[in-house]
Amino acid sequence: MLKNGISTKAFRARRALLAGSAAALALPAVAAPLASALAQQDEAGAVAKAVEALRAAMLAGDGAALKAMTMEELTYGHSNSRLEDKAAFVASLDGKNAFKSIDLSDHAIQVVGDTAIARHTFDAVNNLPDGKTSTAHIKVLQVWKKDGGAWKLLARQAAPLPA
Repeated sequence: MLKNGISTKAFRARRALLAGSAAALALPAVAAPLASALAQQDEAGAVAKAVEALRAAMLAGDGAALKAMTMEELTYGHSNSRLEDKAAFVASLDGKNAFKSIDLSDHAIQVVGDTAIARHTFDAVNNLPDGKTSTAHIKVLQVWKKDGGAWKLLARQAAPLPA
């Protein structure tokens, strides 16, 4: 028996109960940020898939896919400062073999709520109308917005990089 009339066994049981209660109270404080981090990681993976799908659609000249994965408010900025809206962007690639290859590297994706920022280096071999080719080595910033459960491109801006 302890001084206050509680048995040593009862004292240990209460101490264990209090320790367990404290751990249970702390669990949501740890679990919520972890769940949020995992959800953002899942969303970043979904954005990466959208970036890849856009690359594939541009390479294939797939106008239907390009329409489906871009917002109506799209602003598409080229590295020479030329801007296109959705209609002009889709029309410039729809049914055309504009690219021989497109390679993306140096990926960085940040998700903030229903918006995502994707950055990468864009290296392409462009097919020109005269049968020749040109190359592009640019840095690209894309802004994606979640719309109806799907990530859609809202804005894109490119900047030239040294050759």
